[in-house]
Amino acid sequence: MKSLPSALIVLRVLLGPALLLVVKDRQLHGWIGPVLAAATLSDIFDGVIARRLGVATEALRVADGRADFWFYMWVCASVWVRSADIILQFRVPLAILIGMDAASYCIDLIKFKRIATFNAYTAKIWGITLFLAACALLVFHTGGAWLWLAIIAGIISNLDGLAIKLILPTWQHDVLSCWHAWRRVKAV
Repeated sequence: MKSLPSALIVLRVLLGPALLLVVKDRQLHGWIGPVLAAATLSDIFDGVIARRLGVATEALRVADGRADFWFYMWVCASVWVRSADIILQFRVPLAILIGMDAASYCIDLIKFKRIATFNAYTAKIWGITLFLAACALLVFHTGGAWLWLAIIAGIISNLDGLAIKLILPTWQHDVLSCWHAWRRVKAV
């Protein structure tokens, strides 16, 4: 049982390339939704189960963050294959969001010498909106409000993450918000 959180992370790593395969094969399009749902559920429950089993380690959190990044790179590739026309309509706000995300990784590496894994509330909300936008784009070939929602949630999540990074003097994991980061620093 203690290896279940790790198995869920590995599942998400495997589901990334699987998503692109089902997007490219028209006969498998019915699997797009289940693959997205399985990946999202694995992302939600790996941490819940790890905490419940007492195996929520720093290494597991780092692996979870890397698996998320890996999976969403496959989502991006899949969305490009299936809905490039919609993505091009959103190129400016998406470029801003991607730029913010890239800058965030650079700040992590400069300040902490590693990628942050805060698991903040805003990141969780962004993950849910990414799932909804991915379903809209890949299953229904529409974007609109769902894509805007994901972009806005991503910008808010990046701003919260930046605030956390500016507040914390050293790398930490499981920082739920900039307010929580401020409380941690104040308590020291």
